[in-house]
Amino acid sequence: MNEVLSGRGSEGGTQNIVSSKGFSNEARSGLTKLAASIRDRNIPFLVTSMGMIVMLLWAGSFKMTAPGAEGIVPLVSNSPLIFWHFELFGPYIGSDLIGLTEIIAAVLIITGYLKPKAGILGGLIATVMFATTSTMVITTPGTTISVHGMRYMTFLGLFLFKDVISLGASFYLISYFGNRAILLENESQWLKK
Repeated sequence: MNEVLSGRGSEGGTQNIVSSKGFSNEARSGLTKLAASIRDRNIPFLVTSMGMIVMLLWAGSFKMTAPGAEGIVPLVSNSPLIFWHFELFGPYIGSDLIGLTEIIAAVLIITGYLKPKAGILGGLIATVMFATTSTMVITTPGTTISVHGMRYMTFLGLFLFKDVISLGASFYLISYFGNRAILLENESQWLKK
């Protein structure tokens, strides 16, 4: 059953915040019961957040190696948004900074499990990173190939396109942690009354 938490809004009106716990009790068909059960168990958040954490930690630490730095040189160099990064810092320090940023985002997302506002910040950092790298699908040479007159993404293009999906996951994490932070803020406000 859904929990409805009521409180006073900033303009004196009553606001309701509906929690989705027990959502499967309201589902009628087998398919909607399955979907509600997945939601009740928080599986989308757990898979998305854990996947993002592992990817950011792994990619961030790899970028702090010589092969990792050398591997992203063509991507960064062809980006109109961050080409200056390697010109300013050089490929190795520049790659270290990118890797460190990814690791910081992952740590903030982990911290978000206990302190949701940290998760919001981690999601924001990831959003900026993936918004930037998503543009590399267009700006990096060799991301598409022509086969019999049709354009297809190459392995490089598909590798970069995953950042578009990661961008969506980052927005989802901001939304999820944001909802948790709002509930905690309202709960602490109600406890003070």
